[in-house]
Amino acid sequence: MHYTLHQLIVFLKVAQLKSITKASEELNMTQPAVSIQLKNFQDQFDIPLTEVVGRQLYVTDFGREIVESAENIINQVYAINNKTLAYKGQLSGRLKISVVSTGKYVMPYFLTNFLQQHSGIELLMDVTNKNKVLESLENNEVDFALVSILPTTMNVEKLDLLQNKLYLVGNSNNKFLRTTKTKDVFKDLPLIFREKGSGTRQTMESFIERKRISVLKKMELTSNEAVKQALLAGLGYSIMPLIGIRNELHNNELQIISISGLPIKTTWSLIWLKGKKHSPVCLSFLEYLKKEKAQIVQEKFSWYEQY
Repeated sequence: MHYTLHQLIVFLKVAQLKSITKASEELNMTQPAVSIQLKNFQDQFDIPLTEVVGRQLYVTDFGREIVESAENIINQVYAINNKTLAYKGQLSGRLKISVVSTGKYVMPYFLTNFLQQHSGIELLMDVTNKNKVLESLENNEVDFALVSILPTTMNVEKLDLLQNKLYLVGNSNNKFLRTTKTKDVFKDLPLIFREKGSGTRQTMESFIERKRISVLKKMELTSNEAVKQALLAGLGYSIMPLIGIRNELHNNELQIISISGLPIKTTWSLIWLKGKKHSPVCLSFLEYLKKEKAQIVQEKFSWYEQY
């Protein structure tokens, strides 16, 4: 057999995601390139590693055994690389972070300079909804999680990074008076919600319940980006984080609708399990954030303060 490390990585990613399309996106490869590498790897075995039923890709029993071996091999390769860098006096290892979907507009700015200073660190960052983020943290699958609502059922420690502000937002075609009553605004608005399990959805529902607002029309979408595109198209209105709509506000494509009780303010916090024994990489990252976060907020998020 003459399989390569690259083929192992491609096969493992396809097996994890059960999709050539998703694997190609994460690996920054074209779909044909992923398919070729998968085929070349499969051709070295007489037993199928994957199978397609309908349009869904599945890993066979034999394939799952190869997945386990591939993970061990790749982990050993990372260990060798890390030991080499450590021997040369460089900080190395993996930094695993799970981020709620809107946090993708926040977390990269707190990572860039740190990763540039330590080229031996490999970042693994998963962007998903709040429920899945907390599940990853609770299962100790990640080092840190970025959330805007702290969990109430987990014992965690935190480092606050940035304030989170949520406003009622719509496209700029309709005009609203600043004196319009909250219940009157919502009476005729088609309201767009995030999916269940989203922190934005939870915050939005809490506001509606607290204000005793009756919402007659509503729509549900599964990402903040999808909500934003729906707003731009004029499909409705939503309470959403300011952090993800900077350009649209600047270009007057979206507007903030002023109503009592908004903005809702929470805090973007990096959290981790209380008592977790951090790796040298994680400890270094925390020290970096404590020292640099104020400067990062000033440089990258000063626009935020005008709203």
